[in-house]
Amino acid sequence: MEAVAKLRKSPIAPRKMRLVADLIRGVKADKAFAILKNEPKKCAIHLEKLLLAAVASWQQKNQDTPLGEAELYIKTIHVDSAGMLKRLRPAPQGRAHRIRKRFNHVTLIVDKLELYKDSVLDSEIAVDKQTKNQEKKTNGTKS
Repeated sequence: MEAVAKLRKSPIAPRKMRLVADLIRGVKADKAFAILKNEPKKCAIHLEKLLLAAVASWQQKNQDTPLGEAELYIKTIHVDSAGMLKRLRPAPQGRAHRIRKRFNHVTLIVDKLELYKDSVLDSEIAVDKQTKNQEKKTNGTKS
């Protein structure tokens, strides 16, 4: 059973947050914690707290399963744009430049890995079959 955690109105630009979110997408939770601990960007702190909240939410839903036995992984993570604050900065010759301070919303879904191992294995088998078919067409030589 999956658990969802949301971070609303985070004061970091979505483009900057997506750089770190891409690092942990599809990774096991314990490895994601290690990645976020060593990431120097400011948004890694926000994502680490969000991941901790998602794991706690999963643990609350599945009290009969110990957290150590469950292999949790980050199923999906979405970084969406929120509103922005528009400010003006003085510019030369009496002009004004607009400054846009952007915000974002992050949605993180954590799930147990065992439920999806079969589908991952099926997709790997399909890829193996596809590569074998390509080798047959090229008479065993790779192009």
